[in-house]
Amino acid sequence: MPMSEITINHDLLYDKQHQLTLDWYTPVKTSTKTVVIDIHGGGWFRGDKQKDADMATSLASEGYIVLVPNYRLTPTSHFPAPLVDMDILIGWIKHQFEQPKIMVLGSSAGGNMAVEMGIKYGLPSISLSGILDIDSWLNNHPEVIAKPDSQQDFVNSASATINQSGKNDAFYKWFVLNYLDNDLSVTKSATPYYHVNKDTGPMLLVNSLNEFVPTSGVLRLSEQLIKFNIPVQTIFLSGTQHAKGYLDQVWSQILLFLNNNSKE
Repeated sequence: MPMSEITINHDLLYDKQHQLTLDWYTPVKTSTKTVVIDIHGGGWFRGDKQKDADMATSLASEGYIVLVPNYRLTPTSHFPAPLVDMDILIGWIKHQFEQPKIMVLGSSAGGNMAVEMGIKYGLPSISLSGILDIDSWLNNHPEVIAKPDSQQDFVNSASATINQSGKNDAFYKWFVLNYLDNDLSVTKSATPYYHVNKDTGPMLLVNSLNEFVPTSGVLRLSEQLIKFNIPVQTIFLSGTQHAKGYLDQVWSQILLFLNNNSKE
């Protein structure tokens, strides 16, 4: 579907209190009620909805209504503020549409949020290298010294080029603790696999085997989903690519998952 057949409305206000906006991508000829929420990554300390314009356009080209929200970031906000923002977004969507079918997709930090929404609201959700293991990983890595990454250009680089070179435990620990405002008392509350319940939605979880985000999150979350008899698909890719870095490799599986779960 060419761009001329997609309407994009930028900077729609969905949370007046915090002045949070979203971009709305709509196929011109669509009659679907299926809404895909596309949550950008960025470690909860950077990133913007514009970073996912490419993926949102591709999803809209497949006939989905796509909403790409901004959400609160550190250092002004910490856990659970971004998740509260998504609660507000769900209410906003339900006000805009009559009984919409909602699915959610996210990359990295956005993958964490997508999974949490899938758990809380029973939505089909897709996580690309989601930050899914917080509590256990921190407990198992006391020796790691948290350090910010000053080598990467987080502002100007495309998402598909960030964190693509493999493990960086010092930076992983830094941005997770940064998200938690260094409050170790909330590590369990911030870890998705503890929240799985019988009403959780089906999930597609993707990770590279030797990438920046540990595979333990997918393994632990999958184990909990299976315990509750929740459908889950996992994809482990070779190499060090992170999130949108391997998007082309899993695009067909993403579309299949969305198609299968958009059916009434």
